[in-house]
Amino acid sequence: MPAALELRDVRKSFGKTAIINGVNLAIEKGERHAVIGPNGAGKSTLFNLISGRFPVTSGTISLNDREITGLPPQDISRRGLARSFQITNIFPKLSVFENIRCAVLWATGYRYSFWQRVGGLRDVTERCDELVQQINLGKRRDTPAGVLSYAEQRALEIGVTIAGGADVILLDEPTAGMSNTETADAVALIRSVTVGKTLVMVEHDMSVVFGLADRISVLVYGQVIATGTPQEIRGNKAVQEAYLGTEQH
Repeated sequence: MPAALELRDVRKSFGKTAIINGVNLAIEKGERHAVIGPNGAGKSTLFNLISGRFPVTSGTISLNDREITGLPPQDISRRGLARSFQITNIFPKLSVFENIRCAVLWATGYRYSFWQRVGGLRDVTERCDELVQQINLGKRRDTPAGVLSYAEQRALEIGVTIAGGADVILLDEPTAGMSNTETADAVALIRSVTVGKTLVMVEHDMSVVFGLADRISVLVYGQVIATGTPQEIRGNKAVQEAYLGTEQH
């Protein structure tokens, strides 16, 4: 079975500065895969390459066995990949429901139309209400997104991310800035909404990584120095020296 996402010798330089140095990575369908590493390792750059925000300098990226190298973000999204960002990226003046609806409209095939009222699209409304409940914001359905708590806004962004029906989901620091209770709720939500999907996440919280990921890749100075199960990564001396050892003190 082809990998859901595969990177082959992917490199990225900004001028003379090399950020990603020959990454090879294959993520299987249905896998929850975490990318960890110290600050400046190139994790967000790697996500930007996968999602098409940055062009690769060399190498190839494939999504479900179809090459997506060089495609713009919107085309990659239409092929089944969606991502969230470190900084919450929602419409603050729109309600929770309306934010979800913006994503669902495109996914369900509706385009800009001056003669069709979106409120009359029953299939869209039903799908949006289903997603609002799934992200545990049913009581906040009609609340402007800008007045939600930080954790609620992150949950909404996850809802927007999955609303398009993508089968490969990239989450960038989904629990950053959350309390322990909020983090536990976010992990439960991520586990729930990614059932049957492929998840790739960048995350600094090791309890989240080891509790959620099936496999982990460690990125250091733009190179993957190890990939394995949580148990294998915990026991890897090179990883301990490069990252985990300093993180756990």
